[in-house]
Formats: sequence, structure tokens, C-alpha cells
Amino acid sequence: MADIEEVRTVMAERLRARRPEIEQATLTRVYALARPSRSQNPEYAHGLREAVSAALDHGLEALRRSEERPPPIPAVLLAQARLAARGGVSLDTVLRRYFAGYTLLGDFVIQEAEAEGWLRGPALQRLLRAQAAIFDRLLAAVSEEYGREEQGRPGNAEQRRADRVKRLLDGEPLDASDLAYDLGGHHLGVVADGPDAPRFLSELSQAMDRRLLLVRRGEGTVWAWLGSGRAFSPTELAALDAHGSPKGVTLALGEPSAGLPGWRLTHRQARAALPIARRRNQQMVRYGEVALLASMLRDDLLAHSLDELYLAPLRRERDGGAVARETLRAYFAAERNASSAAAALGVSRQAVGNRLRMIEDCLGRTLSGCATEIEIALRLHDSDDRPAQAQLAAS
Repeated sequence: MADIEEVRTVMAERLRARRPEIEQATLTRVYALARPSRSQNPEYAHGLREAVSAALDHGLEALRRSEERPPPIPAVLLAQARLAARGGVSLDTVLRRYFAGYTLLGDFVIQEAEAEGWLRGPALQRLLRAQAAIFDRLLAAVSEEYGREEQGRPGNAEQRRADRVKRLLDGEPLDASDLAYDLGGHHLGVVADGPDAPRFLSELSQAMDRRLLLVRRGEGTVWAWLGSGRAFSPTELAALDAHGSPKGVTLALGEPSAGLPGWRLTHRQARAALPIARRRNQQMVRYGEVALLASMLRDDLLAHSLDELYLAPLRRERDGGAVARETLRAYFAAERNASSAAAALGVSRQAVGNRLRMIEDCLGRTLSGCATEIEIALRLHDSDDRPAQAQLAAS
């Protein structure tokens, strides 16, 4: 009969091997409970996937431990609890998601235990009791963090101002005269990360002779608008691009727009562009430059499918597909001219031709029939530290 340490070791190894499958199933179930609105609560929606991944790692680590030595609670889960409280996501919804993930992981544990003939063994019962105790500890910490954040929300004038801005963005018909900003004028939405972002945006608004509306959102993130009664000229926008941002500040810009609908639109564009700037480690990104990529990154099904169809086969090569991806990047940058791609890579045209044929063999289709899809898949890959892998989740 297996002892507790053997059960812990084998179970952890088996489930680690199935981690992509478990994460995909968990994401699907979590989103099925109540899908977060990316337009109204983008930080929470964006962080939910990372939180699911961290919670799964915590659960798998808990399998190796007794309840007397639980794993530390991941900071990202506490941060996500605070975001939930700020964004109006109910504690009931938060806890239901955790219970769904816990139940699903338990199903996988039972599957593996059944395969090993451990269902009636005392070792499995001890493991499940320890896991339940560790899960209770996690729920208590998340609930406490949520409550602490919720109690602090009514706060000062700055918090009330931020709440008013968010409600206006959500479409509530509020009096905005106290914002000292003309919502009927011309706007450029900005979302920025970094401790120096408020100071930089203040200086930028003065240099551009635009009024600044700025609210702090989350840890180190600000929402801002540059606006006035006059439209933004191409020359002004070009100067803004050339100006850049200081070290440590990441800036995502929407596109110029007018009126209250435009105020909302340019903000949504800036928020959509921010993940691209973060992933690329760029200091400034404009939505118009990454609009298609930003939309595709939000479509988990599309991102996952493109990766599986056009990049996963290349990863089976000995070098993990590195040479194939490098060749394709040069080929697309050269507007699909093999000679120019060869010159950029410093190899012969024949070598590029051989590589492209190898790629077609791997994919089982011609490049001419799927070049656009491959190029998009590459851009998604290059813009994401964690390619789509096994993250099929409706959003």
C-alpha cells in the first residue's frame, strides 16, 4: 500500500505533466461562471488569466505539502482580490471561481488516484485533507484582502474623482463639471505605468498647451486625457511620438477623438494598446500602430488557434523553430522577397529557399496560401511572453 510521501510525489508529477490541460479546463470553467468585462474592468480581466495560473501552481505545490507547512500565498492572488474589490466584482463571484478551480483540480486528483488504485487508501485521504486545509487558508487570505480593499474605498477626494471618471466611462449620465475638463472637446487618451507618469504627463500637457485629466488606477497605473477645444494636428502627434517618455514610464496612447463618445473611445484604445507596450517593453505605443494585434491578443481562441496551426509545428524542429521564425520574420519584413531576406540574414538565397520549403513541409501547406496568418501568428508570438499554448478561454 502506498504511503503518503509516495502519493504526494507521484500525484504532483502526474498533474504537473497535465498542467496545460488543467489550466485550459480551469479557465473555461472560470469564465463560464461570469465573464469579466474587458471594456469596463480591463485590469481585472487581464489579470484573471495570470491569477488562474498562479492559483493552479499554488494548488499543485500544495499536493507536495502537509497542512502544517503550506506554500506561501502568491502575491498576484492578493493583488487580484484588490482589483476585484475596486472593480465592483462581488466577493461571491471571486470565491465561486476559486471553488470551481479547486473542484476541478480535485477531479484530476481522483482520476490519477483511480489509475493508481489509491481511491480507498488512507494516504489519499490524508492528501485530500491537507489540500482542503491549505485551500481554506487561501480563501481566508483572499477574502481578507478583498475586505481590506473594500473598506478603504470611500477614501479621499482623489479616489472619489477616480470613481466619477470610471462611472462616466461606463456610460452613467453624471455632472462632470467638477472635473475641470471639457468632455465636449478634442481628446487624446493615455494609459501609463510608472511612478513618474503623473509628473511626466503634467509636463507634457503644458508643453502641448492641453488640459490634463488624470486619475490613478491600481498600482502604478494612471488613466489620463490630453484635451482642448482644438483638434490634434498630424504635426503635433508626430512631435509627441518623437518626444518619447522617460525611463521607467510606459505610455499607451489612443487615437485623437472628439466629444464624450470620443473621450471614451480614445481611452479604450489606450487601454487596449497598453499590454502591447508592456510585452514589447516599449516606452510608447500608439493604438493605431498596433490595433489589429491588440484586438487579436484579446481573442484567446484566435491567438491559440494561430499558434497551434502555424507555430507549434515549427517548434518540433531540433532548435525549437528558432531558425524558421527568424527566416519568416526576415521574409515578411522584405515584403516576401527571398533575395532581400537572404541579404538581411547574411545567407544565400538558396538557403532561404530551402528554409521556406522546409517550413511548408512542416506546416503541410504552401506559404502563399497562409502567409498572412503566419505573419500574424509571429507577431502575436513576439508580443507575448507566454504564447497561447493551452489557454482556450472565452472572453
